[in-house]
Amino acid sequence: MHIYPDYYDKFKCIADKCKHNCCIGWEIDIDEDTLAYYNSIEGEFGKRLRDNIELSDTPHFKLKSEERCPFLNDKNLCDIICTLGEKKLCTICSQHPRFHNELPDRIESGLGLCCEEAGRIILSQKEKTTLISDEKITTDDEIILLRDEIIRALQNRDKSIDERLYDMLALCDTTENNISIKELCDVMLSLEMLDKNWGELLSLLKENCEQLDTVDFDKYMSQRQHEYEQFCVYLIYRHFANSPDLYEAQSRACFVKLAYRLIYHLGALIYNKKGNFDLSDHIEVARMFSSEIEYSDENLYTLFDIA
Repeated sequence: MHIYPDYYDKFKCIADKCKHNCCIGWEIDIDEDTLAYYNSIEGEFGKRLRDNIELSDTPHFKLKSEERCPFLNDKNLCDIICTLGEKKLCTICSQHPRFHNELPDRIESGLGLCCEEAGRIILSQKEKTTLISDEKITTDDEIILLRDEIIRALQNRDKSIDERLYDMLALCDTTENNISIKELCDVMLSLEMLDKNWGELLSLLKENCEQLDTVDFDKYMSQRQHEYEQFCVYLIYRHFANSPDLYEAQSRACFVKLAYRLIYHLGALIYNKKGNFDLSDHIEVARMFSSEIEYSDENLYTLFDIA
């Protein structure tokens, strides 16, 4: 059974129009089948492929200056696609930013918020997210059933986001760790970090969190609560169902509340500094959070532990 959100098939890479190219700053591993194919390519391009692949440990492309993929050209387009076609990409390149959770009775796929175009698709969707399946959805897995109940609670638009998150934790029979935003920033700043801009934003929040005016910000965001809803539903969908047990599931629910609090306060900080916080700002904050946390197991599990 394959399950995915209703927005899943809307994604198409925007290539050179992307401000945060996924071919920059990420180590790009090459799967075994693609490596064998690249080794079979003849001529000048075949030699270029082999010259730019590091074979030690897990095969991967040798990044160039500014950590650019060696096949990302000056126009920020992929020379492998231009020369061989999109179907000849390695698995990680062809699938990004998609994720796939393999569960006992199903595979659940989605789009990762680390991609700005995926973020635009997810956060701008005003309708409630629904899950689509290629078969009739049936399960007796208690964690999946609980997850689906949580999603319904998070989508209850008769209540505020805070009330919905309270209901989520109540469904899990747990409460959040009352860590302050300042303390949370300290934890975040102690983690492995990819982007200095993320660290600067967290440091600024740490310095100003106690003086933040959230009253005007709440009014400003009153007609955009669906953005927070989509963010929380995304996190629950991505991380909850593959919990090994109910105790871990409780931690992951608390993680969602923690992530929301951080995103909310970063939004309030930006609003206080420049007088607005538009959708592009929200997408960028969510993108940085996802890149820094969801793609590092150590960072992710640190937040699971403190939540």
